[in-house]
Amino acid sequence: MKKSTFALIIFCSTFLTLLLVAAGSAQMTGLADKTVVVAVLKAYGPGGPAPAMREAAKIFGDKKRIRVEINAGPTPTWKDRAMKDADLIFSGSEYMMTDFVQKDLSGLIDTATIRTLYLRPSAILVRPGNPKGIKGIKDLAKPGLRILVVQGAGQVGMWEDVAGRTGNVNLVDAVRRNIGFFAPNSAEAKKLWSSDLTYDVWLIWTIWQKESPASADLINTEPENTIYRSCGIAVTNRSERTALAKEFADFLQSAEGQEIFVKWGWVAP
Repeated sequence: MKKSTFALIIFCSTFLTLLLVAAGSAQMTGLADKTVVVAVLKAYGPGGPAPAMREAAKIFGDKKRIRVEINAGPTPTWKDRAMKDADLIFSGSEYMMTDFVQKDLSGLIDTATIRTLYLRPSAILVRPGNPKGIKGIKDLAKPGLRILVVQGAGQVGMWEDVAGRTGNVNLVDAVRRNIGFFAPNSAEAKKLWSSDLTYDVWLIWTIWQKESPASADLINTEPENTIYRSCGIAVTNRSERTALAKEFADFLQSAEGQEIFVKWGWVAP
């Protein structure tokens, strides 16, 4: 009798243990099902469009239950990785996209998928409170002013285009004399703007003030002096998720995507 009772206890204990293990396994499986990532899209491009791209990627990814990785910065920092695993490439100007196709990312981009998304206008960023009283482009010729510009990464010749629209060679010459540094890209310019307060003006795009509103006030360039550069996107030839990549590009041009980009300072079509 004692042996039968002991055997029954062992059987019940073993059965209960198996039930608990099975229940735990089922619970973990359910959790995994809820958090599973079915696909990953990888997009690469410059830093300017990155804030809007990241917000759009998060919303699109949550809807589709996927992850969209936005890798942004100067081209040399991501070029090699993009050649291996990029699904999408985004740009900060039309000539930048062309450079990607012809030089930087030769053979990677499916040129038939290139599309222009939004435009960003030029702007004058000044120190908070505008201590130098800058009102427009002509004020950038004031003697003693220190100006920061970017010469590269979607902004080649940007300052000259803005100042040159006046048709006044003396103004262009005076603005050039006030430029204290030609940064290779916006990321480097942003670091200098933050660390060297002797710069009075940063001639850049409106979107950079949207990203760090406490660091600068925005003065719009006059309509007749304002220039625009675009954000474009394209699917790569190496992508194994071309349909999903095109769907993300479509989302960027949707009403929801447009709202995101406009919030970050871009101009809608």
